[in-house]
Amino acid sequence: MRTLLSGVWPWYVAGPLIGLIVPLLLVVGGKVFGISSNLRHLCAALPLPDAAKPAFLRYNWRRTGAWNLVFALGIVVGGWLATATLGVPDVGSHLSEATRADLGALGLTSLSGYAPAELFSWHALGAPAGLVMVVLGGFLVGFGARWAGGCTSGHAISGLAALQLPSLVAVIGFFAGGLLITHLVYPVLLPALLGAGS
Repeated sequence: MRTLLSGVWPWYVAGPLIGLIVPLLLVVGGKVFGISSNLRHLCAALPLPDAAKPAFLRYNWRRTGAWNLVFALGIVVGGWLATATLGVPDVGSHLSEATRADLGALGLTSLSGYAPAELFSWHALGAPAGLVMVVLGGFLVGFGARWAGGCTSGHAISGLAALQLPSLVAVIGFFAGGLLITHLVYPVLLPALLGAGS
């Protein structure tokens, strides 16, 4: 059982399981799956007078967002429990040799965890590459999720399942942006940033 839980599941098992969350949430609780609204819910929950909050944060967050905050907390606690009890799987060992070679050419060699340690670690935050990837990248992801009216999981899982045209447009934008960054920006940006940090 431990091997089953700690291993990497194939896409044809994990994908349908994730996909089943959408109808389960809708049928059982009348909720739409997504995670990016939690920052708004957290800010709305701050114990400030309504006059001190922008109009965007003046709503009944308990009615609309409390369940989502509990869901996000469950992701964090569940991830911590899984890591503490099962360890961190060597995700990098499942990468193809071609992918490893391409990432190595960009200066990314620490591929045993979920993300390259050269970019995503406490140590990397002190280097230009880490600051750009985590701080600037995090801001752009958050800004984009709000501008698109939801995150990748909200649009790609819930929105597409509900046949929402705006979600289709957003998902096409997510993929186009990912391809643009991967093939045009990373090959120029990463070697320069990683070289500056060494």
